Amino acid sequence: MVVIRHYHRPDSIEAALELLAMEGAAALGGGTVLAHQAEPHTVVDLQALGLDQIGATEAHVAVGAMVRLRDLIENPATPTAVAAAARCEGPNTLRNAATIGGVVACRDWQSELLAALLVHEAVLDVQGGAGRTQVALERFLTEPPSPALITEIRLARGGTAAAARTGRTPADEAIVSAVGRRDASGVIRLAMSGVAAVPVSVDYDRIDELQPPGDFRGSPRYRRELARILGQRVLDEIG
Repeated sequence: MVVIRHYHRPDSIEAALELLAMEGAAALGGGTVLAHQAEPHTVVDLQALGLDQIGATEAHVAVGAMVRLRDLIENPATPTAVAAAARCEGPNTLRNAATIGGVVACRDWQSELLAALLVHEAVLDVQGGAGRTQVALERFLTEPPSPALITEIRLARGGTAAAARTGRTPADEAIVSAVGRRDASGVIRLAMSGVAAVPVSVDYDRIDELQPPGDFRGSPRYRRELARILGQRVLDEIG
């Protein structure tokens, strides 16, 4: 259970960053991650920053970091593969609270949503001490800047996408998932969860070089074999 010693609700990005730079401070988005942390916190509530909008053009969709997964799923501008992956992030009660910025910040190695964002060429707007910068999601997952605040996630639209997953049950989180997308120019992107420390873009011809972590649900060898099978299934579907 979290012990909240101080609560702040800033109304500007600058004020939020100043508060988050304090020792022991933690950002509060949907609260689904913070609720399971045991250390005392100075909580910085991000609800008043206006980061809960979704805007779209023909080529891109811009998703504010405070957009709830439920709203991401229901918005018609959201790419189909991204909406489907967001449904796999947890039960409906969690999706009603969890934010896309929180999912990105957690960098969960088993997140199907992060894999879907990768093939949709996600770029993050990040604000920190050096000002506003744009960071490709793939770089953020391996080298997250700190301190920094994700404000927006921009995704490419269009093309053809497909996904495949294996879990112990249909409702269980995936042991390995694969998402592929062929964009309008014919470029194919493939990404996977459950095969590395974070979801990663994958070159199918180098699947055998993957070094997945192992756990009670699957050994590294088993996960690598799943990656080969699921990757081929996805590539076959997108042609």
